[in-house]
Amino acid sequence: MEIVRHLPHQPADHDGDDQLDAERFVLGTAMDQPRSIPIMRGIVQGADFRRPAHETIWNTILTLHDRGDYTHYTSVVAELDRNKALQGAGGITYLTLLSDYIGGGDADHWAGKVRAAADLRAEESLGRRIVQAATAPDAEPGVSVTFIDDYLKRQQERAAGRSGDPADALLAELLDASSLDNMPVLEPLIGDLFHLDTLARIIGPSGHMKSFVVIDIAAHVGTGKPWHGHHVRQGTVVYLVAEGARGIRKRVRAWEKHHGLKMDHVLFMPRPVQTRGPEWDVFIEAMRRLEPALIIIDTQARVSVGVEENSNTELGLVIERLDDLRRATEACVLVIHHTGHMGEHGRGASAAKGALQSEFHVSKKGDNASNITVTMKVGKQKDDEEGADLQFGLKVVTLDGERKPDGRPVTSVVLESKTPAGPVENSPEWLVIVLDRAKVSLSWGSPKVIKWCADQGIQMRKDKIEAAVRIRKRRNSFDEVQNGTGDVNPDTHSGADDANSDIAPSGLSDCTRNDLPPNLPPTSNATPPPDFGGTPGEFEQNPRSNLPPRTGGGRGDAPSKPPSPRSPSREGGGEGEDEKNTTPTTRRCTVCNEPLHGYRLDRGYDTCLTHAA
Repeated sequence: MEIVRHLPHQPADHDGDDQLDAERFVLGTAMDQPRSIPIMRGIVQGADFRRPAHETIWNTILTLHDRGDYTHYTSVVAELDRNKALQGAGGITYLTLLSDYIGGGDADHWAGKVRAAADLRAEESLGRRIVQAATAPDAEPGVSVTFIDDYLKRQQERAAGRSGDPADALLAELLDASSLDNMPVLEPLIGDLFHLDTLARIIGPSGHMKSFVVIDIAAHVGTGKPWHGHHVRQGTVVYLVAEGARGIRKRVRAWEKHHGLKMDHVLFMPRPVQTRGPEWDVFIEAMRRLEPALIIIDTQARVSVGVEENSNTELGLVIERLDDLRRATEACVLVIHHTGHMGEHGRGASAAKGALQSEFHVSKKGDNASNITVTMKVGKQKDDEEGADLQFGLKVVTLDGERKPDGRPVTSVVLESKTPAGPVENSPEWLVIVLDRAKVSLSWGSPKVIKWCADQGIQMRKDKIEAAVRIRKRRNSFDEVQNGTGDVNPDTHSGADDANSDIAPSGLSDCTRNDLPPNLPPTSNATPPPDFGGTPGEFEQNPRSNLPPRTGGGRGDAPSKPPSPRSPSREGGGEGEDEKNTTPTTRRCTVCNEPLHGYRLDRGYDTCLTHAA
């Protein structure tokens, strides 16, 4: 006769493929992305892993992390080998396999799955002990209650900080001053205004050109064109047009005609996705896969329908869902919102503003396009000083080939900067001018320039100085291709100091337009830039970018795309006139007959990049 009654169902297989994969994702992510270790450490501990080998590897990773060492899988292999635990952990082959399991922004998800499986095993064990105690021949009432008390006590300890002392868990999270250098810094997206991996907001009264400002921002990020004197990091943009979707096409076409550029790398979602609905999680996953640099939500009210916006509790939940989107993508999430009756603060509860990195107020004065002034004022800038207001005028653009039913032309407006020309102080473009005027050699790399700036009392972040060095080197490469020289300094760039440079010379793109500020000092080469078509004065008003995307790129970088062939000049001049003005050294693409330039001309190619094999 059996003294233990079997459970009436098959126990769950907690060691199945899904559970083992969750454990592998935790370990692989910890080795590849040490920033995620504190997050996962607050969720799981070694005993939560079903496989003893996984517990050994996890504890080894934590040891390396606490020592400040790398947690790369090669470091884990070496540490396990020193402790004579490598074979027990699966050997080099298994550690190499684990390195392919990278959870990206889902570290908390995989850690949660490991923790949930461990809790289910603990509950299963509790149930088994209760049944055994209650069905034993010498069973006594109340004995199984002690098992339940022990289980609840352990769960309380886990919730309090993974140990019996909650203070220990908090102390483990403290960082000393030197450890702060390992924390990631804000990566600029548009000058000092917008940054990657942040929440930002533009507010203003209804009808005060907020959407026009945001379209302009989106277009400049997508194309990489500097935004009214501010350096731009090029990247993919997703514009969630939850309000006024039907009017977006006109604004895009007007911008493209005015600037002579296609609005590349800007994607539109022409309907709202509710932050409190199940589709928001789908949207987050889609954006995680796309990895955009900028996500625009237009407007906050249209993606939070049914939320009491005057309630800090309810609005706080909306902001948390927006923050989930930011964490998953590391993009700048830019929200458009209306102001209240006073017109100075965002409508509704104040919970949103505390979560924002940046907030800007947009307003307009005037009654028609000829006298309207749009002002963009900084309302909040958490980690940078608040810069001067930006002011824009409006230019009416007539869309080609489009007419209203009564025959009138279809028009829209675009922004034109009224802010005085010239780069913002302490921006990369500003430092380019300072270095040129001081005749700092173009052969200097970032370390030398950083030291020079410190000696001159110029306080700038390292990433901005590195950006200035890249601009100068790429500009010089362009000048050398065009004219055989280009160093602004008396001492020409001989390459003698290249060993001191941490910026490798970049190849030129086929697009040889210049996006440097119009007031840069002249170089030693006085030859004017070649004519690339367009209307008179367009080059000076709307300089193009000749900065090629960085090889490989980073999160949010737009995919590389060859430039479009030059359209025929709108000033007239047929094919024969173009041939007449072509210099003997200019070769043309054998497919589309467009002039070759840049490295394809320099290296003897007979086709442009668009038609390269």
